[in-house]
Amino acid sequence: MNIVLLEPEIPQNTGNIARTCAAIGADLHLIKPLGFSVEDKYLKRAGLDYWHLVNIHYHENFEDFKSKYPDVLLFMATTKAKHVYTEVSYTKDCFIVFGKETAGIPESILKDYPDTCIRIPMRNEARSLNLSNSVAIVAYEAMRQLNFDGLMCEGKLREYNWD
Repeated sequence: MNIVLLEPEIPQNTGNIARTCAAIGADLHLIKPLGFSVEDKYLKRAGLDYWHLVNIHYHENFEDFKSKYPDVLLFMATTKAKHVYTEVSYTKDCFIVFGKETAGIPESILKDYPDTCIRIPMRNEARSLNLSNSVAIVAYEAMRQLNFDGLMCEGKLREYNWD
């Protein structure tokens, strides 16, 4: 699976998203311009010690990204979508695109993806959810649909046994 951030602005969100990608084995694609340095201490701190578990790809702009992946299945996470994120079928190699925190994905891009724009339901009075929360919600639905393939689904206590 691939998580794509289009021009992310807040380093802590990107760090949290990198940690989610590490936990589920997703590649992270960052499309420039970025609103922070990749050396930012808040970015590094939010990602904790998971950075070695994440494959990060950088792209100069959306056109550069599309040229590298011309025929992939792209889902566009947006508040402007007709479809709820649980109504579509994700694949293990799909790309889920999220826009920048202050503006989302531009309509000039969304117009080309009417059938794969997805939204997280929320109250009409709310503009949007936090970017890292949105990524986690959608990514885990995609993983659920894929039967959590490759993920550990059972834990155990360290000092005690379950009765």
